Amino acid sequence: MSHTVLITGGCGFIGSHFVRALHTTRPEWRIVNLDTLTYAGVLENLADIRESSRYRFVRGDIADPVVVDRLVAEEHPWAIVNFAAESHVDRSILDPAPFLRTNIEGVQVLLQAARRGGVGRFLQISTDEVYGDVPAPDRSTEDSPLRPSSPYAASKAAADLLCMAFARTYGQPVIIARSANNYGPNQFPEKLIPLMIRNAVAGEPLPVYGDGGQVRDWLYVADNCEALVRVLERGRPGTIYNIGTHEERTNLAVVHAVCALVGDALQRDGGAVRSQIQFVPDRPGHDARYAMDSTKVRMELGWSPRTAFQEGVRDTVAWYLSHGEWVRKVTSGEYESYYAAVYARTWNATS
Repeated sequence: MSHTVLITGGCGFIGSHFVRALHTTRPEWRIVNLDTLTYAGVLENLADIRESSRYRFVRGDIADPVVVDRLVAEEHPWAIVNFAAESHVDRSILDPAPFLRTNIEGVQVLLQAARRGGVGRFLQISTDEVYGDVPAPDRSTEDSPLRPSSPYAASKAAADLLCMAFARTYGQPVIIARSANNYGPNQFPEKLIPLMIRNAVAGEPLPVYGDGGQVRDWLYVADNCEALVRVLERGRPGTIYNIGTHEERTNLAVVHAVCALVGDALQRDGGAVRSQIQFVPDRPGHDARYAMDSTKVRMELGWSPRTAFQEGVRDTVAWYLSHGEWVRKVTSGEYESYYAAVYARTWNATS
């Protein structure tokens, strides 16, 4: 069956992988990508399909109802998949305002346009962070209460509640997917794994918050996108799906794995790379542990992760080492001022 799918934020990290996954595996589908190209939206992420007759890029803001309404009226999409978001916790602590505008107001604009345009499915991409800190050995289910700790997580929780309110009030066919920590190629280097790779290669300090004991569930981006395609096609409207691996690691263990792989790739001693680790004062409100139960997506949709953590990180390290120009481009300009704003206090506090 032929479908047109409107994907927002498709030039970002997860969004670009999802666009490519649909373009590759659903050759009868047409993809419209709406992205405002903030610092983390990179056109080059989709350079390989830019000229495809089944792909259209539109630069625009999801919080602009004129842009969104016009695009929905032009394209009559079968589904909207919303990846567009301000997504970094540290940035939300520095300035929450952009997170409220994009992550809440933008979602409201999309929901209204979908409702008026008779869009058949609305998939909201959310995060495990909406559940907040989860004490071991518990895991959050889709029915667990939302206890967000950061402005970012609060904005995503608010968007989720708004989506479910539209589903209940207007009968909109809304589905929510909450994914664990994603990693993989072309992730913006403010996030833990690409930040560690970049700094390790450059011989710069590897900043680790607190003692590095925070626990996370790590999900390779290709596995996440496979789950999201299944949720889009076969998920039940009005339903939430947790997507995770059920494999937990501390942040410090992740950093150690990156150090070893970078050392191997550059023929440097892994211990020498590890010596670049610098423990810095913890992030305000830093959750100690995220853990989700993803039984529902496995049982209902037959999904399970394919990529072992060590394999995924090895492939990720290899990608960054072979894409130095991409890394240099995205870490110039704005990134430098952001990095200084976040870490200046930590370097000063530990010097």
